[in-house]
Amino acid sequence: MHDNARFDTRAIHAGQEFDPTTGAVIPPIYATSTYVQDGIGGLRGGYEYSRGGNPTRTALETQLAALEGGATGLSFASGLAAEDALLRTLLAPGDHVVIGNDVYGGTHRLIRRVHGAWGVRHTTVDTSDLDAVRGAIEPGTKVLWIETPSNPLMKISDVAALAELGRAAGLLVVVDNTFASPALQQPLALGADVVVHSTTKYLGGHSDVVGGALVFAAGLGDAPGVGAGSGRTELADLAERVTFTQFAAGAVSGPFDAFLTSRGIKTLGVRMERHSSNALAIARRLEEHAGIERVFYPGLESHPGHELAARQMSGFGGMLSIALAGGGAAARRFAESTELFQLAESLGGVESLVNYPSEMTHASVKGTEAEVPESIVRLSVGIEDVDDLLADIDGALARLASVE
Repeated sequence: MHDNARFDTRAIHAGQEFDPTTGAVIPPIYATSTYVQDGIGGLRGGYEYSRGGNPTRTALETQLAALEGGATGLSFASGLAAEDALLRTLLAPGDHVVIGNDVYGGTHRLIRRVHGAWGVRHTTVDTSDLDAVRGAIEPGTKVLWIETPSNPLMKISDVAALAELGRAAGLLVVVDNTFASPALQQPLALGADVVVHSTTKYLGGHSDVVGGALVFAAGLGDAPGVGAGSGRTELADLAERVTFTQFAAGAVSGPFDAFLTSRGIKTLGVRMERHSSNALAIARRLEEHAGIERVFYPGLESHPGHELAARQMSGFGGMLSIALAGGGAAARRFAESTELFQLAESLGGVESLVNYPSEMTHASVKGTEAEVPESIVRLSVGIEDVDDLLADIDGALARLASVE
C-alpha cells in the first residue's frame, strides 16, 4: 500500500496500520514478554518470546526498512548494539575492516578495543579519498565502514563510488546514516549494502529513547560477499544471520522504546527541514566571525565536500562543528558559555546541544589516529527559533572575546 508513497507518507504510515480489533489509529504497545501458543509450536503471528519478536518492534522495523528503501530492518537496544551484532556475525579473528579516520568515537572503540581484542584488525583512512581507501584494502578485508557526514569533522564521502569500489573488492559496504537520516540521504539507493543508525538521534528525535537499527538492501542476484576472495553471499542470508545473532545475544529494543522511536519518525521529514535551515544560518554567521578559525558544515560553499553533498543529499542536516581560533582553551570556554545550546552528549533532538568531542563523545580515541583536535566544538542545532539560537551563539562568542 505504501511502497510507492513519498518519504513523509511512508514515515507516518509504514508498519503503522490501525488496530484491527478496536480501530485505534496508533498501533498498541505490546508490553508482553511471552505469547500463548495454540498447541506446542502453534505460534500466533509467529510470536513466541519478545526477545525473538514483538509486534511493536516489528512495526518499527517495517517503518525503518521503508524509510531507507531496504528489504529488512532490525531494531536494537542501541546503535552500538546494532554495529556489534553486524560485526560479530561477519568477522573472525584475522579479518580486517577499513573505517574512516573521523568516525564516532564509540564505533572506533568497538572495533579497536572489543573486536580487536579477539583478533579483528582495522585500518583508519580518510574515506573521502578514494585512492586512500583503495590502498587500505587487503586480502583479509571484509568490511568497508563509511560515515557521511562524519562525526565530528563533517567529511563527505562518495557513497556511490565507494560502493562500487567495495563491490569490486568483494566487501560489505556499511554506511552510518545517523547524521543525515534517511530524510536527507539514501545510502542503499546509492549502492551501499547495509545502513546503520543510532535511532537515539534524529529518528527518535526527542532525546527520550536509546536505540539502534540496521537496514539491509535487497539481496538481488549476487550481493557483495564477506571479504575479498571468500565468495559471494546473499544479503537476505546475511540479514537472517544477523537476526539470529540479535536473538541469541539479546540486544533488542523493548516495546516502549520501539513505540517512542516510531512516534518520533513520523515527524522526521519536517524536523530535518528545520534542523537544516537553522544549521545553515548558524554556519554562515560563524563563518564570518573572527574568533572562528573554521566552520565544518557541508551546506557552506567553502566546504570541500559541498558539491558532493548537494548531489547525494537532499539537505545538509543539523550538525556542524567549529574550530576556535584560540585553540583548546577557547573551545572549552565556548562550550561552557552557551545557554540555549546545552552542554551534553548525544545529538539529533529537537533541542540544541553543544559538545566538546575531545573530552566527551570522542574521549576514547585520544592518542589514536582518530583523535579529534582540542580546538573543535560540535553543535547539534535544534528546531528552536533561529534568531534565539543566533543570539545565544553571539552571546557566547562575546563572552569568550571579553575573557581573551
